[in-house]
Amino acid sequence: MASHQIRHVATHLLTPLLMCLGMGLAYLGAFHQPEPNHLAVAVVGDSPQVKVLAQTMKDKGGDALDVITVPSREEAVDQLRHRDLAGAYVPDPQQPEVLVAKAGSDTTAMAVEAVFHQVSVQQGATQPTVTDVTTPSSGDPTAQGIFFLLVALSIGSYGSVAAIGAAGAGLSMRVRALIGLVTSLLVSLIGLALAGPVFHVVDHDAAAIWAMSWLYSAGILAIGIGLHTFLKRWTTLAMMVLFVMLNFTSSGGVYSPWLQNDFFGTLHHFWNGAGFVEGARGLLYFDSAGLGSRIASLVIWFAAGVVLMAIAAAAEKRQAAIGSEPRHAAPVEKPEAAEEEMEEAVGV
Repeated sequence: MASHQIRHVATHLLTPLLMCLGMGLAYLGAFHQPEPNHLAVAVVGDSPQVKVLAQTMKDKGGDALDVITVPSREEAVDQLRHRDLAGAYVPDPQQPEVLVAKAGSDTTAMAVEAVFHQVSVQQGATQPTVTDVTTPSSGDPTAQGIFFLLVALSIGSYGSVAAIGAAGAGLSMRVRALIGLVTSLLVSLIGLALAGPVFHVVDHDAAAIWAMSWLYSAGILAIGIGLHTFLKRWTTLAMMVLFVMLNFTSSGGVYSPWLQNDFFGTLHHFWNGAGFVEGARGLLYFDSAGLGSRIASLVIWFAAGVVLMAIAAAAEKRQAAIGSEPRHAAPVEKPEAAEEEMEEAVGV
């Protein structure tokens, strides 16, 4: 009996140990050594001296910097507003200027400042003036509040998957899908209430941010409900891999792809967390630059969840037809299974 209980405990410990390993690999892999990786910057001007400066920076920077020249300060600001550049340098012997867009990424802006501070020193100029071309909201001076809204939406969404899977095991897929849709609505409303009137992270376009929040949450719940049919008690671990380990690290909320390795930079292009964070930033701070493609990514993730639920529903019908694990004939789930699901949910 004792050996059986020890094996039972060991089996339960496997999930948190895998979570520990996965979180360590993901977070340390993404954040332990931020450094420029094809950081897109510009030098303003069209004189031979400016072109030589840009080429020198490119030669010294290697893969760390992608350096171009732009003819005017206005052009540099425009490219920053369209999120094509991370920063720009306006040379001047008396008072050089560094242009950044802190609302896009505060850490990226700091990296740009560091790069051009070195350039200014090497040219013998004074400390450059730093100009932010964006205006963060009153309650979010670092413009990182959207990332923390993402965290809240994600935990509320994937944590609900375990509850629906455990408590709703005897319900049809259609009913579980409807519960998931309503749950995503509640999650999005809670998130908007906190980000809007409570903390003033979102001070305009609240309806659009809410719609993106609902779409993001609904996609996670749809995928989780569909996966639960096949993964059972391992669903929470899978959800953490998809929507925490790979999601938070590639969202751009802490470091942008310009400060990460290529793996997380590639995920940033299509992962749903990046879709929400960068879509919301584009809407709030960059005149909707890049918003369409980010909303498209959220729609694709939600559509994938709907397809997965349809596949799961078909699988459940086949199981019921052959009498294996009939879902409707036994509406009461085994206590141990329900306990496992809820324990894993608490693990978030």
